[in-house]
Amino acid sequence: MARGDSWKTRNRTNAFYGRPSRVIEKRELKITPQFKAEDLYIPPFTHKKRFDEEGRWQYVPIERNESPTGLRLLDELLRYLAAGSNDVSAFAEMRGLKLNELHTFIFILTGMRGIRFRQLYQMWLVDDLLRYTDMSPAEVAKRSGLGSPNNMYLALRREYNMSATERRFFLRKEGDLGRFKL
Repeated sequence: MARGDSWKTRNRTNAFYGRPSRVIEKRELKITPQFKAEDLYIPPFTHKKRFDEEGRWQYVPIERNESPTGLRLLDELLRYLAAGSNDVSAFAEMRGLKLNELHTFIFILTGMRGIRFRQLYQMWLVDDLLRYTDMSPAEVAKRSGLGSPNNMYLALRREYNMSATERRFFLRKEGDLGRFKL
């Protein structure tokens, strides 16, 4: 089953900070999650290249499903992440939720921690942008919500043990560049 973590506060105080100490408690979802995380990804592209019989091409709009779940809160979160925003606490606050409530909601529906879900979503955005565009690493980092090239480098090293250039070379196949348009 799906596993996640939650913070649990201990009764004793942390000597350094003078507040109750917190430890991570491992959780396991005893039911099958309703959604697979990869099914919730909304690609960033709005147009794709289409060729006619004579070999000429043009960009045509892509029909995007921006409400893949039918759950308003989760669909809003997916659109928020797809736009390259990463401040999930601000998202929760705008909707009158506490961050841990939003994380619990994500855990119940996907079986993964909210932080891990956001990280995966950002990596999927990075992969698409590196593969199909010629954006610089700084532009990819900003558009994916990672902020800076250094943050993207650290995230790519954590996930794939590659730099942005290595990841682009690994992902890109012949004809990928320009196949989609933002």
